[in-house]
Amino acid sequence: MVNVLAPIFAITLIGFVLGRSKIELHAGTLSTTVLLVATPALIFSSLTSYGVTPTMLLEMAAAAILCLSASAVLSMLTIKMFGLSMRSFLPSLMLPNSGNMGLPLVMLAFGDEGLKLGVSYFFFVALVQHSVGFSIASGSYSMSHLLKQPLIYAVAAVILVSTTGIAVPEVVLTTTEILGGMMVPAMLILLGSSLAGLTISDLRPALVVAVSRLVIGVLSALAVIWVLGLEGRVAGVVFLLSTMPTAIITYVFAQRYRPEPGQIASAVVASTLLTFGCLPFLLWFAVKVLEQS
Repeated sequence: MVNVLAPIFAITLIGFVLGRSKIELHAGTLSTTVLLVATPALIFSSLTSYGVTPTMLLEMAAAAILCLSASAVLSMLTIKMFGLSMRSFLPSLMLPNSGNMGLPLVMLAFGDEGLKLGVSYFFFVALVQHSVGFSIASGSYSMSHLLKQPLIYAVAAVILVSTTGIAVPEVVLTTTEILGGMMVPAMLILLGSSLAGLTISDLRPALVVAVSRLVIGVLSALAVIWVLGLEGRVAGVVFLLSTMPTAIITYVFAQRYRPEPGQIASAVVASTLLTFGCLPFLLWFAVKVLEQS
């Protein structure tokens, strides 16, 4: 467990220190590079190199969509219960940080096979973040915004390769593998840097979101694992990625479209810190699921 968690804490701490220091870490440039280059490269290289099948993609798609749907229902009930703003807090409660925090965790916990499953799951979470999450926060739907996401075309290329049997040139595999390799450490550095720039300004909604996001993630994951009959590494990956804290992108949406971005920033910080504290238990439970299958 130490071997899995220590690298995540260490790299996130590096990002936090850089964010607090006088060194000008251009987080915007780094995040854009991760989104436009590293993420689609990792999706393509991992899913083609490890022999992902359309069946596997469909299984992870079903798990991701069901987890997010269950989270959305539980999130709306929570928001009604505590009298919070639906448009402001629904994305924060239903959308987990499966990328920055989740992918490094499943890679270290379950190896290359776990990363393959995690990337497949993360793709569908990212689609929902940039479509449903964006629409809730902005109050409008924009297909053009979704079509600008390179990860869509990366998965389309994976499906083309897997269904037609086209041989991918070695130079393409090597290039995308190198580019994709920077995604995991860059995501953790961005996570630490983002936490360094955010503060808790409104404690009540921050604590509500932090605790509720963790509980909702656990309940959604367990329900979907039971409904779909998931076992082994697949169940472990789904559990970990579903229980991750509030996605940082919800703060980006709130900063642009909502009148209370400070509350969302507080929720991101509180949720991330709470999940960090619970990571040993979450990881232990995910590994137990794998061992018992």
